[in-house]
Amino acid sequence: MLELYQFEVSQYSEKVRLILDYKGLEYRKIEVTPGVGQLDLYKMSGQRQVPVLKDGETIVADSTEIAFYLDRKYPEKPIIPADPLKRGQCLLIEEWADESIGIKGRFALVGALNQNPNFRSSVLPKEVPDVVKNIISAVPGDLLSALGTGVGVGPDTVKEATKALKQDLEALSLILEHQPYLVGDEITLADLAVAGLSIILKQPGGDYLDIPDNLKGKGIPGLADNTAYDAFFLWRDRLYMDYRKPLSSQPSEEESPTSIEIE
Repeated sequence: MLELYQFEVSQYSEKVRLILDYKGLEYRKIEVTPGVGQLDLYKMSGQRQVPVLKDGETIVADSTEIAFYLDRKYPEKPIIPADPLKRGQCLLIEEWADESIGIKGRFALVGALNQNPNFRSSVLPKEVPDVVKNIISAVPGDLLSALGTGVGVGPDTVKEATKALKQDLEALSLILEHQPYLVGDEITLADLAVAGLSIILKQPGGDYLDIPDNLKGKGIPGLADNTAYDAFFLWRDRLYMDYRKPLSSQPSEEESPTSIEIE
């Protein structure tokens, strides 16, 4: 069986999970603990980031490389079009999504966590005591923003990322109001990449991810709850209902073999 070394709330891991589910491939998730103890995954793949796919003796790292590998090895239900124009559009959108939604989404999420104490406490694991949640919620947003500036995620970076994402979501919504998928009438890697990566903006509402129930259907204020982008998120949720397997139908996970620094 295919093995996916992953982080459950990683948008890049979700991109791969959605591709695997669309293709109807059975796989086992292996949760990789962030932090120290990254030696095993590094020995296996030559790098520390997730996702990593293990298919027998074949090891593939990076969500895009995994997508290409799966389409070559398991060509049923192809996700990369043969038509040159559609293929070019698909690959262009996939690469754009990694850089825009994938990376800028992180910056916007950091900004939302800094400036919204309630949102900040809501994303904490349910095992965290209320007293700790209260302390974290009480940390001034300006202090967190100052700390973020020191690691390249200051207010200006967050503002520019959020502005760009609003334009991106508007563009996606306009496209999807007039056609069923991003590259025409058939689903492609472009759709699966954009939909999977978008969990960093708004979590799907169904039982697809192993996250607290109070986070399902929630996301970054100003993006996830903006009615101007309803067409996009409705499309994304329909795609999930059609192709993403709920947790109850997935093979049980085994204990993580290693710990790594998440990308």
